Amino acid sequence: MDHTFFRVVHDIFARLDGPLHFRFFLQPAMAIFLAIRDGLKHSREGAPPFFWSLFNDPGHRRELMRDAWKSISKVFIIAVMLDVVYQIIVVRWVYPFETVLVAILLAIVPYILVRGPVNRLRRDSQRSASSHARTDRSS
Repeated sequence: MDHTFFRVVHDIFARLDGPLHFRFFLQPAMAIFLAIRDGLKHSREGAPPFFWSLFNDPGHRRELMRDAWKSISKVFIIAVMLDVVYQIIVVRWVYPFETVLVAILLAIVPYILVRGPVNRLRRDSQRSASSHARTDRSS
């Protein structure tokens, strides 16, 4: 078990400067772009922040997950495919667990971390703008 853990950690860090290392910048950037787009969309719809809703709104959890997967699935699948190509080139073997772990780290984690705060910032800025507008009208 210890050997497997250290191999996984070593293999993941080895990906940072090997072939196809550009994906460590490109895929999170795409996930962040999609998260910003979806966060702004949900803010316009008046929806609460994404990550918060996953835990506090069990009635809509499935819908939220489906919507998120629809946005991020292509980036996730590309991350899986590129990692498989990387492993075939460098390791000459495919480790499915590592592939899924890398795809989650490159696509899903950035998406989850950015989508909610974008929604919250947009909503707060809309509230601030509307309160300033009300203050200006009453003056």
